[in-house]
Amino acid sequence: MKNLLLALALLFTVNTIAQDKINWLTLEEAVELQKKEPKKIMMDAYTSWCGPCKLLDARTFSNKDVIAYVNKNFYAVKFNAEGNETIEFKGKTYTNPNYDPAKATRRNSAHQLSRGLGVRAYPTLLFFDEDAQLIAPITGYKTPQQLEMYLKMFESNKHLEMKTQTDFDKYYKEFKAEFKDNA
Repeated sequence: MKNLLLALALLFTVNTIAQDKINWLTLEEAVELQKKEPKKIMMDAYTSWCGPCKLLDARTFSNKDVIAYVNKNFYAVKFNAEGNETIEFKGKTYTNPNYDPAKATRRNSAHQLSRGLGVRAYPTLLFFDEDAQLIAPITGYKTPQQLEMYLKMFESNKHLEMKTQTDFDKYYKEFKAEFKDNA
C-alpha cells in the first residue's frame, strides 16, 4: 500500500509539473506529432525585442487555464520570427539569410517562414489545422480570456461556420470566458 501511495504521489507530482508550463515544440516536432495524434497547432511568432511578446509569455502563457487547455488540445510551437534557425515545413526549407548576429536582441531581418506565413506584426499567433494548413493569424497581445475565445473557436471548428464578419461578431458577443486570472 505504501508503494502504491508513493507511486500515486510521484505521478501527481510529474503531472503537476508538466502542467506548470506550455509544452513548447518546434514546428517540425508538431507536424510529426500530428501524424500520430492529430491536433491543431498554435504557433507563437515572437521576437526577442518585442514587449507585447514578453507580456504574452509572462501574463497569458503562464495562466494555468491557458496552459491546461493548450497542452490538452493543441501542439504549441514557439517561433522566433526574426531568428536564425533552419525550418523544414511542407517540403520547403526556410532560413533567415539576412540574419545579423549583432542584432540578436534588436530588430533583425524577418525569417523566410515569417514572410511565407504573412506575419507582419509581433506577436502573431498562428493557428493551423490537423493537416498543418493555416487557419488564421491572430495579431497582438491577448489576455488569457481573449486567447480563450480563439482557442475554443479553433479547437471546436466554430470558425468553419463563420462566413461573414457578422458571424464572428455574434460569436464574439456571445462568448463567455471561463479562464480565470492568475492570482
